[in-house]
Amino acid sequence: PMLTGVRPRLTVWAARGQIVLQLLATGFHLSRGEFMVVPMNLCLLALAAFVLWGRARALPLGQGRSISGQVA
Repeated sequence: PMLTGVRPRLTVWAARGQIVLQLLATGFHLSRGEFMVVPMNLCLLALAAFVLWGRARALPLGQGRSISGQVA
């Protein structure tokens, strides 16, 4: 959504949803003793947290910047 400009706030909500999903997936895999897949869940969790931080804090929507980072 951020790249196309169509409902760019969905990027933040998608990142939040991915964080919740990965937290639940990590708990699920730990409860089943599947420790080998937990690092992948943690990597995906970190990526989603980075996207959330970037879109919510570092460069929030409506700051007058284009996708390329140039001030509009």
